[in-house]
Amino acid sequence: MTRTRNSRTPQKRPTGRSRAWLGWALKLSLVGLVIVAGFAVYLDAVVQEKFSGKRWTIPAKVYARPLEMFTGQKLSKADFLTELDALGYRRESAANGPGAAAVNGNTVDLNTRGFQFYEGMEPAQFVRVRFSGDYVAGLSGANGKSLDVVRLEPLMIGGIYPKNLEDRILIKIDQVPKYLLETLVATEDRDFYNHFGVSPKSIARAMWVNTSSGSMRQGGSTLTQQLVKNFYLSSERSLSRKLTEAMMAMLLELHYDKREILEAYLNEVFVGQDGQRAVHGFGLASQFFFSQPLSELKLHQIALLVGMVKGPSYYNPRRYPDRALARRNLVLDLVAEQGVASQAEVDAAKKMPLGVTKRGSLADSSFPAFLDLVKRQLRQDYRDEDLTE
Repeated sequence: MTRTRNSRTPQKRPTGRSRAWLGWALKLSLVGLVIVAGFAVYLDAVVQEKFSGKRWTIPAKVYARPLEMFTGQKLSKADFLTELDALGYRRESAANGPGAAAVNGNTVDLNTRGFQFYEGMEPAQFVRVRFSGDYVAGLSGANGKSLDVVRLEPLMIGGIYPKNLEDRILIKIDQVPKYLLETLVATEDRDFYNHFGVSPKSIARAMWVNTSSGSMRQGGSTLTQQLVKNFYLSSERSLSRKLTEAMMAMLLELHYDKREILEAYLNEVFVGQDGQRAVHGFGLASQFFFSQPLSELKLHQIALLVGMVKGPSYYNPRRYPDRALARRNLVLDLVAEQGVASQAEVDAAKKMPLGVTKRGSLADSSFPAFLDLVKRQLRQDYRDEDLTE
């Protein structure tokens, strides 16, 4: 009787050397996990400490005197309109909404913006100013009742800036105009409300769009990653910085809700340069490029500012208006594609000019001696940190 051999080849047992390598690999993996976990704990502390504390230093602002008007005052209509132009009031057929003015013969209707004066808040209100020659002939409110005194908001002529030379006007998310949040999300991160700081889907889509179009039309970073880069990190281009950015973005999303992250982004994003001073946030960008508060911006203006986020220097509308116009219209196309605004609204916005002022409204070069005097007098009674924070 013949014995048959088993056809299966017996498995080799790990040798002593293989077991040693396996043990070392396991130990190194554990050490790596401990290091990564420790780094994550450190980053978590960094994220929470700055985001939950005082996030920005805000410079002290220096304003001109506010214009106070009363019946019988020597003030011509031409001089009054010059004052309104300096404050960035819009000339419209009817004074609808804060910052609007309408001229009809010797009468000027306007909606003031209101201002936080030292003794309290001056509310926005409708005012009708009648002129006779070079004098104010009458002041009345929305109900036609005569007003004794009307005070406009003062013109900002400069500031006392912190050492980092950053400037911004802080805004609350509830104060942003219609379309801004939706336009920003549609352009920069359409999956913002669905990801946890990093979006593989956005990265893949950006690669596909950029490859198929042959140009950089979209980026793969989420709004949260952009905020982390601007808020915590440098602009260094390296794999380690990108991995750190991704980890911090996920930690930020873990501790804070989407509205808090969006509000921080609106105030932190870099949008331009005013001499040595960096312009941060949409609140200040609105004043710098349009001489208007953010709340008064229209769709075409919002699209321009959102479009500039991709490259504030490259799309600077004062230096490169053709580039800025093309970028603005591309953003408007995305707005229509994502259903943020109707096609009719987008078509109307595309017909509008860029509408930026000839120069930034933040520069203090027109009054250097006066500002220097203000700084020297204030520093006799205040510390620098009191004036720049």
